This record gives sequence, structure tokens and C-alpha cells, in this order.
Amino acid sequence: LGLGPDVLLKATPQLVYGRMTGWGQDGPYAQAAGHDINYIALTGALHAFGRAGEKPTPPINMVGDFGGGAMMLAFGMVSALLHARTSGQGQVVDCAMTDGSALLMSMIWSFHGQGLWRDERGVNLLDTGAHFYETYACADGAYVAIGAIEPHFYAVLREKAGLAADADFDRQMDSRWWPALKEKLGALFATRTRDEWCAILEHSDACFAPVLSLSEAPRHPHNVARRTFVEAGGVIQPAPAPRYSATPTAAPRMAGAGDTDMVLGDLGYAAGTVAALRAGGVIA
Repeated sequence: LGLGPDVLLKATPQLVYGRMTGWGQDGPYAQAAGHDINYIALTGALHAFGRAGEKPTPPINMVGDFGGGAMMLAFGMVSALLHARTSGQGQVVDCAMTDGSALLMSMIWSFHGQGLWRDERGVNLLDTGAHFYETYACADGAYVAIGAIEPHFYAVLREKAGLAADADFDRQMDSRWWPALKEKLGALFATRTRDEWCAILEHSDACFAPVLSLSEAPRHPHNVARRTFVEAGGVIQPAPAPRYSATPTAAPRMAGAGDTDMVLGDLGYAAGTVAALRAGGVIA
């Protein structure tokens, strides 16, 4: 089309031109096809997801497509726009999902560099290696999630779960004990249903939450109170986030014919021209 960044930046030097790809604009893989699972595989991120002794488990397509791609591009565009506003100088934002997914692993790289993270799955503090950062099956087949990392939160978990007197749980940060303590917690959580554990642990500092399905999550009282999910056109979906104190966020809605007219009007099309386009079948 002849609308590359070189052409457009020459015409409008303050333009910010965003490019989001999987592999980036250069490098040996730049011209190859790929998807989220491939991008996070190449950066070491996929290697970290999964349980001990099992194959890597893709975290759906959250890390490459959305976290390392779309959100990084949004951040890059805003940063470049602020630079253009103050300097008058535009630029190209090269957002590669490989780069973004690698960046999202920065904390893990830091832990690894300090000798605090082993380069294998399911044996570390935050990858289900620790008994206090794990999901557990309940008596009804549902699950709960525990994240009691800090000592004071861990103490609340022990007290609420009836483990305060069990000296084995004093060895919280001794990773040699984690497998055995996971077995103990697994057996304990299997004695009650998820709702029963919610009655014991919810609204406390035990760092606890029920693991909810897509059909359950919109109905949870906390999500209902915050309107975390909304309905548009009969479809349940997440509400826009984050929320701003001074800028109201428009709720999602299904597109209608009036939206086409509004968009074309904003682009400078007269009402008569829009009507002619509709009569000619160009627009619906």
C-alpha cells in the first residue's frame, strides 16, 4: 500500500507507528509464522509453566498475545506518544511478543540469577513447588487456591486450617519439606467441600480463594459488587479495566446500524453520502 513508517513519518514527523508481531521486525525467525505458544517457548517462559516431572503447560495465550504483545504495545504507544508530544519527534514502536514475554519473566530471571530459582518446573516458590502456593482438590471435586507466602499470612492459614500445632509446618521455607507438606495439605483439603473451606478461610488473611469456573466467576459476590463482569447483547464478558477516578469508562455494547453512521460521520461523511452508501449495499 505504500504506507510504511518511512513514508508516513516523512509526511508526519510526529507520527507514532506501532508494529506488533510475534518474532519482531528482524532476527532469523522474523519472517516465519507462529503463535503465542511458539513465542513463549523461544524465550524460556513456556519452560517455566507446568508441574514437576510433567511437560510444559501453555497458560492459554495470555503471556505472548496479550501480556507480551497487546499490553506491551499499548504501553509502548503511550510512551512514544508522550515523547512525541514533548519533542515533536515520532517513531516506530517494534513490539515483539518474544521480547514482551521475556520481559514478563524478569522477576523469575532475577530469582534465577540470585540462585533462588531452579531451572526446572514445579519445584520453586511460585510454580506449585511450595505447599503454600498451590491449588488443592476439595471433597466435592472443586478446587481452592492458596498463596500464603509471607509468614504472618502463613500463620493465619495454619490457624484457620487447624495446623497451628503441627510442627512439620514450621518448616515453611525449607524446600526439602515441601512435597511432604503438600501431601498433608492435600489430604486436609480433601476432607471438606469448597464451600465449607470458603466458610472457614474467606475474608481472612490466609491468602485464599475458591477456583471458579467461567460460569461461576460472574456470580461471585465480590465480582458482583465490583461489577467485574457485565452483559452486552446477552453475552457475559469482563468489564473494561482499569478504572479511572476522573474518566468514566464506557460499558461494552453490541454494535448496531447507528454505530456505522456515527463512525462515518466522524470521518466527515455527510448524512446523504452515508444514505447513498447504504442504498447501494456498500454498508449495512
